[in-house]
Amino acid sequence: MRIALADGEMHYVDEGSGTPILFVHGTPTNSFEYRHLIAALSKRFRCIAPDHLGFGESSRPQSFAYTPEAHAHVLKEFVERLGLQDITLVVHDFGGPIGLPLALDASSRVRRLVLMNTWAWPIDDDPKMARPAKFIGGAIGRFLYRYANASLRLIMPSAYGDKKKLTREIHRRYLAVFRDRDARVLVLHALAKSLLGSRAHYQSLLDRIERLRDVPVLIVWGMKDSAFKPYQLERWRSLLPNASVTTIADAGHWPHEEEPARVIEAIERFLK
Repeated sequence: MRIALADGEMHYVDEGSGTPILFVHGTPTNSFEYRHLIAALSKRFRCIAPDHLGFGESSRPQSFAYTPEAHAHVLKEFVERLGLQDITLVVHDFGGPIGLPLALDASSRVRRLVLMNTWAWPIDDDPKMARPAKFIGGAIGRFLYRYANASLRLIMPSAYGDKKKLTREIHRRYLAVFRDRDARVLVLHALAKSLLGSRAHYQSLLDRIERLRDVPVLIVWGMKDSAFKPYQLERWRSLLPNASVTTIADAGHWPHEEEPARVIEAIERFLK
């Protein structure tokens, strides 16, 4: 399905009926990453998964900023246009900084939250995150994104717990969206730069994070993630001590791609 929004036309999956589950993807993927969860959960819920502008089958306006805060603004308009209420929000990777503002707003429509290998704080004070972020967000990173398609060909495979689970067919689905070199810079490298450049946005999330203590939260974490390591899960535990936590020892950055049955089981148990 498609909807015309102020900044561009957004494609989204909308399957099933009932209480809505909103799936928010990160980079360099799109709504396709949630296919297993949607197939299972749409039997009982309305499952909605948009492609952010520039990703998947959504439009790619040249004048759009492609920062997490810009994507968050579009996502808010999308939710309002669809009239979604009583939302179960599922976020992964950059989907956290993009989707969490929906849960942190004073007039939040979010009633339940699922976090998967994501973050909601500035990373410049974390050398393990800041050093690689500075590299990929700089001139060399831009070159590698443009000419080597680094985000999809280098970073994505390295973040899988079992690289064999990123099959050629699955990888090809994601690669097809970013054949154009300029698009890799416009869309993907913009988010790489924002790892440090959008500090104020991340700080705004952290400043309001206590609001989530009144919301039922499930954290699903792939423990072999090369980007979001177990110590970042511990930060979530300290910020949200009442959250339910499911760890998946053999999964990497995409637990819902690598171990979908385990993730589906955890979410279904949480929603019951």
